[in-house]
Amino acid sequence: MVTGDRRKGGDFMSELSALVEDSWRITVIQDFAASELFDRTFQEGMELVEETAAYLDGAGRHDSKRLPRKAALAYASESMRLTTRLMQLASWLLVQRAVREGQMPASEACQDRYRVGDESPRAAEGEGIDLLPVGLLSLQERASRLFERVLHLDRRMYTEPAPCARGGRSCIAAHFRRPGRRRRLSRRAPVTVRFEVPP
Repeated sequence: MVTGDRRKGGDFMSELSALVEDSWRITVIQDFAASELFDRTFQEGMELVEETAAYLDGAGRHDSKRLPRKAALAYASESMRLTTRLMQLASWLLVQRAVREGQMPASEACQDRYRVGDESPRAAEGEGIDLLPVGLLSLQERASRLFERVLHLDRRMYTEPAPCARGGRSCIAAHFRRPGRRRRLSRRAPVTVRFEVPP
C-alpha cells in the first residue's frame, strides 16, 4: 500500500513538473515574440527573402545564362536549395509573429511541424561551384548565417529542457520558490531568459 502511494505521488510530481516546464516554455516563446531581437530577425529574414527573389528573377537569371553547362547546373541546384532554406526560415518567423499577434497560441507553435530542419546549411560543392555568380554566393552566405541563428533560437525555445531541468533540480522547486519560511509561495516566479545567438 505504501509502495502504491509512493508511485501515485511520484506520478503526480512528474505531471506537475511537466506542467511547470510547459508554463516556462510558453512564457519564453511569448517573451521572444515580443522582443526587439525578434523584430530584427524578422526584418532581416523578410528583406533577405525579397532580395533573393529579386536577384533570381533579375540579375541572377542573366548571370546564369552566361555560365558553362556544369556551372549552370550547379546554379540551378544551389538557387533551389537557397530558396527552400529561405522558405523554411520565413515560415518559422511567420509562426513567431502569429504568436505575438495572438493569432496562434504558443502551445500550438510547439508542434513538431513548426520546427526548423535538423540539417545545418552545408557549403556548396561539386563541379562548377567555383564559377557561380558572386551575387548568389553572397545570398547563400547570408542565408546560412541567419539559419544558424534561427536554428539556435528554435532549439533553445522549443526542444531544449528548461534551465531548471538542465541544472538537475526539480522544475517545481525552481518555479515555486519560498523566499522565507513564513512567507507564502509565489503563484508565479518570474522567467528570465537571455536570447543569445551565435555571431
